[in-house]
Amino acid sequence: MYKILVIEDDVMMSNMLSMYLTEEGYNVKQAYRGDEGLQLSEEYVPHLVLLDLMLPDMNGIEVCTRIRSVSHVPIMILSMKSEVSERVLALKSGADDYLCKPFSMHELTARVEALIRRSLAIHIEAGAQVAAASAPVADVEPVQLDMERRLLLVRGQYVETTFSEYELMKLFLSHPGKVFSREELINAIRGFDSFVTDRAIDVHIVNLRKKIEQNPKEPKLIRTVWGFGYKYGALAST
Repeated sequence: MYKILVIEDDVMMSNMLSMYLTEEGYNVKQAYRGDEGLQLSEEYVPHLVLLDLMLPDMNGIEVCTRIRSVSHVPIMILSMKSEVSERVLALKSGADDYLCKPFSMHELTARVEALIRRSLAIHIEAGAQVAAASAPVADVEPVQLDMERRLLLVRGQYVETTFSEYELMKLFLSHPGKVFSREELINAIRGFDSFVTDRAIDVHIVNLRKKIEQNPKEPKLIRTVWGFGYKYGALAST
């Protein structure tokens, strides 16, 4: 049974989410404060976190940042704030999805299922691919995937990513040289309509470049294709 942690100070909303998700077959724990949520995220080890931005003791963005610093668990923000700037800030802090209140429970469930499914798919593939992905390849591939740990291996060093960053790198590494539009990248990490914008993809790309490029201001791996999108090429000549 998959585990979901709900960090929401509105008792009525928290109970409604818990009841609905429990009926859908999930095991749910509730926290009404940020500090409680941080403690439960370590003790409960959920498969997904639903996080409200407005908490009584700390900002939800801080909670998101602190969870992301120690865990790859998918994080979905739940908020009354619909401004693009708020969504971008949440993504920069490590969130994987952003759902504005009020929302449909059917949409919530669809997003929850998609995030958990993609997260667990990595472990299913690990048995067949982790050995090859983890093996050193001298001066050939500067970036590799460690499927088992869900990390990037960048020039021999392990680098942590958010859920969405990892999915983007997985897509790029599977299709080196292919040009992806922003719409294709959005579909690859979401799979359904949402509030995610082109700007959100740009934020993920900026963060990835900081993690894998030797000089993020002059990227050699993730290239911008002006007017269209991005492509990945491991060799300097691509």
